[in-house]
Amino acid sequence: MTDETINYREKAYALLKADADKIVKLIQVQMDNLTMPQCPLYEEVLDTQMFGLSREIDFAVRLGLVDEKDGKALLDSLERELSVLHEASTKKRVR
Repeated sequence: MTDETINYREKAYALLKADADKIVKLIQVQMDNLTMPQCPLYEEVLDTQMFGLSREIDFAVRLGLVDEKDGKALLDSLERELSVLHEASTKKRVR
């Protein structure tokens, strides 16, 4: 692999990671200020954002810029992080 190829791969993964981080922030703001996790709006935003990111990852994988296992790991990590946020929000609202 050339240095340029490695650089593109690193940039692609960094962009995907940044998009995943934006989803966490968006959901965090929504949970803190706007809606409850059971709200259809929350679920719609989450589903739309997750679907969009999964398509981005699929595209990057097909281009050979991101390994499939790395893309799956990024989605898995995001899902775990969102689950933690959901649990924390639910506990906060119960108190």
